[in-house]
Amino acid sequence: MRPTPAANPGLFVSFEGIDGAGKSTHIAGLADAFKAQGRAVTLTREPGGTPLAEKLRGIVLNDAMDPLTESLLVFAARRDHLLTVIEPALARGDVVLCDRFTDATFAYQGGGRGFDLAVLKTLEQWVQTTPALQGNGLRQPDLTVWFDITPEVAAARLADARTPDRFEAQPVAFFRAVVEGYAAREKAQPERFARLNAEQPREAVWSDLLAHVVQRGWLRVH
Repeated sequence: MRPTPAANPGLFVSFEGIDGAGKSTHIAGLADAFKAQGRAVTLTREPGGTPLAEKLRGIVLNDAMDPLTESLLVFAARRDHLLTVIEPALARGDVVLCDRFTDATFAYQGGGRGFDLAVLKTLEQWVQTTPALQGNGLRQPDLTVWFDITPEVAAARLADARTPDRFEAQPVAFFRAVVEGYAAREKAQPERFARLNAEQPREAVWSDLLAHVVQRGWLRVH
């Protein structure tokens, strides 16, 4: 017996940017907006989103390792996350809102760590080709929202906020390279990116985010 098709097709939105850009607030706001219009929403994050991936997240954020090991662990977590959470949610017709996805790997490991982009692209091909796609390319977000902010402003926002993890403790130069990594991904795949000026007041950032989603026909304007 074939499963009943979902009333709405699944929608996959990722949120990218360095810590301090304000992603979390707007992910929650967008989830509420979709729920208010009757959509089921799956909120998740990377690395993480499953019991296994959350264990790998703890290792990646806190244990010293070389860039290849770091990249392999991140993609291992992503594979489990895709098969266990993201693909089933999309098949149900959910809106999947994910705090970071593969663009973060190219930005942090590729840009920040300076790791080989060709290796990352190979891992991307292996991990994001899933049975649900039936050979039709890689699983990528339908929309990637990039909260663009300078590292100096982000650092000022995070000052004294919490004990930094292994990534948050990196110098400003590292985050400048991360931002350049995001810019390279946007340049390569501009059709799926919405780049927001995250240094604006919160209300202005939210207005810009909402405009991008409404423009694509995914939310109705009241």
